[in-house]
Amino acid sequence: MSLLLNTNNLSKSFGSKELFKNLTFSVYTHDRIGLIGPNGSGKSTLLKILASVETADEGEVVKKRSLKTAYVPQNVSYENKSVKDVLLHSLKDEHLLEYDKNLLVDEWLNKVGFTDFTLDASKLSGGWQKRLSIAESIILSPDLLLLDEPTNHLDLEALLWLEKFLQRKVTNFILVSHDRYFLQNVCNKIIEISNAYPNGIFMSDGSYLDFLKKKEAFLQGQITQEKSLSSKARRESEWLKQGVKARTTKSKSRIDEAQEIFERLSDLKKRNAHKKTKIDFISTERGTKKLITLKSISKSINGKELFKNLSFVLSPKTRIGLIGPNGCGKTTLLKLIAEEILPSGGTIKKADDLKIVYFDQHRMKLDDNLTLKEALCPNGEYVTFQNKKIHVNSWCQRFLFPTDILNSKIKKLSGGERARISIAHLLLEPADVLLLDEPTNDLDIQTLDALEESLLEFNGAIMLITHDRFLIDRICNFIISLGNTEAVSFFSDYTQFEASKKNVINLPKEKTKHKKEEKSIQKLTYSEKKEYEEIEKNIFKLETEITKLNTLLNQNDVMANKERLEEVCKKLAILENEIERLYLRWDELGKKT
Repeated sequence: MSLLLNTNNLSKSFGSKELFKNLTFSVYTHDRIGLIGPNGSGKSTLLKILASVETADEGEVVKKRSLKTAYVPQNVSYENKSVKDVLLHSLKDEHLLEYDKNLLVDEWLNKVGFTDFTLDASKLSGGWQKRLSIAESIILSPDLLLLDEPTNHLDLEALLWLEKFLQRKVTNFILVSHDRYFLQNVCNKIIEISNAYPNGIFMSDGSYLDFLKKKEAFLQGQITQEKSLSSKARRESEWLKQGVKARTTKSKSRIDEAQEIFERLSDLKKRNAHKKTKIDFISTERGTKKLITLKSISKSINGKELFKNLSFVLSPKTRIGLIGPNGCGKTTLLKLIAEEILPSGGTIKKADDLKIVYFDQHRMKLDDNLTLKEALCPNGEYVTFQNKKIHVNSWCQRFLFPTDILNSKIKKLSGGERARISIAHLLLEPADVLLLDEPTNDLDIQTLDALEESLLEFNGAIMLITHDRFLIDRICNFIISLGNTEAVSFFSDYTQFEASKKNVINLPKEKTKHKKEEKSIQKLTYSEKKEYEEIEKNIFKLETEITKLNTLLNQNDVMANKERLEEVCKKLAILENEIERLYLRWDELGKKT
């Protein structure tokens, strides 16, 4: 393990807003780092500084000699040129023969999943543009890959591809993401930027679940430290009230120590004062059991059939997750229910005076020249929420915006801060049904937690499109999988859907007269034989870990601690998925023996 780069006391501000101060950390070979933190904490800016796209106000980045970095931004766009020409252009400064360049480009286009190299890059979907941008960066053989929100706007299929690609093809990377499953599956180190820590940063080796455990222990330690300092501060305050004259050296020393205690306590209180976005969806509390009934719904666009004979009922507390590749009709289905478009066939029946709130983040276009105040409170100084008038100062604090930036322009805000404005608009309308199209893009993990809690408490019906598997797993009690025009699939939860994707269908083998040849084809290779022997050992290890976790679930202290219980359940789900994968592979190899 060798050092790739060091950051020494990095600081960065935009105007009067300080993003981070005196950040110091190191990156080594085989580090697969997830960079997280609250919206506006400067994660994307830090990534740009590491990529030399931006400069820090203070401090320095010391890189290993000849270190090669590659940066993949959140959003990419391409001119009208083929995907092959895009990659060839990225090799323009490389000292390679044209034949070798073409060979290298073809190899990488294959690796990221392209079969047609003449495709117009400007017309690719967001997911395929992301694949191309990764290939564009990694074809240069960087020592360190920097990715900013690589999962944003990807469908589930593309997200799973990206996970596998990073696991298998990229040794060293730093990525900014709020996708908790993604962080768990690809990272071996987590760095969080936050004012909750003494130096503005917290680093944890291991998985995202390991990070959560260490973070909780650290923050609990900080709270204990605050209580201890509070007691000392009270004693010193009483002593000072006695009117002690600062004549002796001893008295002066104690006064200095008391002042230091007060300052440390003030600093700890600020760090321990965790703020959380307040999200509270307003339900109309309607008693009707059937809010919306869809019967034999079909939809085609420009001759392409998206789905047909789709039937289901939306009732209070029904929370449906829509899953499927881009272009399969997820957003179209929401628009049908919102009556923005009409079905090609079938009927949609709604309860009388039904109130539907439709959130489409792509349509929420904020004027960059508006101030934060104008964006949050477009009709003056007040908003009406739950039949109460709330002043803009209180409304902005509810979404973690300090009042002193109310007159700042929207263009200065991060993507996550803009997303919080979109959520604020969503809350102002009472609803029987929430239609949510990718509501989580750019939201930080703290805001995601608050959003999840609010959706669980909402008494109406929810239909949700998101690539956030953690959100789907926690919120949805029904899954609809689109993409197969012959038959739409229904699942009780995401775990059941995921299991269905892993099922191996054994097709009948073609009969042949050459039995010896068939036997030789089925024989295990040397590497498969070794893998087959290892799988049984790994299954035993995983089963032992699962037994330990199941024992924890029966302990009262774990059952009483919501965060700890969730942590154990998440880890259990990950291990059970892995053991299922191993059993499938074991069975597959066993048939060859």
